[in-house]
Amino acid sequence: MKHDAGAEKSVPVSVVRTSLSCCTAYLEGMLTSRFTIGSLICHTIEAGLQRLDGGAMFGVVPKPLWERRIPADARNRIPLQMRCVLIEHPDGLVLIDTGAGNKDDAKFKDIYGLENEGHPTRLEDGIREAGHDPADVKWVINTHLHFDHAGGNTTRRPDGSIAPSFPGATYVVQKGERAFATSPNERIRASYLQANYQPVTEAGIQKLVEGDVEILPGIRALVTPGHVPFHQSILIQDRGETACFLGDLVPTSAHLPAPWIMGYDLEPLVTLETKKRVLTRAASEGWLLIFEHDPTVGRGRVALDEKKGWGALLPDS
Repeated sequence: MKHDAGAEKSVPVSVVRTSLSCCTAYLEGMLTSRFTIGSLICHTIEAGLQRLDGGAMFGVVPKPLWERRIPADARNRIPLQMRCVLIEHPDGLVLIDTGAGNKDDAKFKDIYGLENEGHPTRLEDGIREAGHDPADVKWVINTHLHFDHAGGNTTRRPDGSIAPSFPGATYVVQKGERAFATSPNERIRASYLQANYQPVTEAGIQKLVEGDVEILPGIRALVTPGHVPFHQSILIQDRGETACFLGDLVPTSAHLPAPWIMGYDLEPLVTLETKKRVLTRAASEGWLLIFEHDPTVGRGRVALDEKKGWGALLPDS
């Protein structure tokens, strides 16, 4: 389906899905969409698609409800974008999350419906489309280390070896998340693949942070547990403006209602409380929200609501 620029798309349950600039650009063959936060020039990058089970993505929400927002295919999978953000920062290019990378075999790609081919992936192509060389990325920040968020941290070279995709960068993740990724836990091991982060550690280019900290001037980690215990969302702030890269706290705009929580979340009741806290603050302070996995809606703002603290998603302006 093709959307005209500036078009609005509405869905039920009082969530108005607008701000389709990212979707429109992608459907017209572009991978990037530019926006600004104060003096900081930022770009969303459509780093590829994946398809995950719709029931798993919406947890206890019945299929007749969630399928109105994102229809499923014959295998009950829904399309999900792997959306990253590139920031033109005075301290160098900053990349938030890295998509799935280029290391997965055909079986893995079929199971998860991955489509991210490029040079070597759409992520690098998107960085070039934004006017930059991937080699110039100086900071890589991961919300967490699941394969669809950190797979592009490393790359498979033509000789089969695996190395950091951005060797001149410093990679940033929560210290607790790095430890959690290597825990011997059957529930999580399918999502944490050592090839996505171990080469970074071995190269000595990883920085581990703890808690809500400033990573760079104007870029802060906001710990948002629930999906995994040490998940972090990223705040971009300058000249009184704020954007929040939500990561998997609110993966799509369809997940804005408080109880619409992924079955993948390890601690759904923690997610619930984190969502209420963050979205109420986002509505009160006028944050621009960036949805990492929404197949169409890249950015938007939530309005204040007397009953639940936040309400409809408003246009990106």
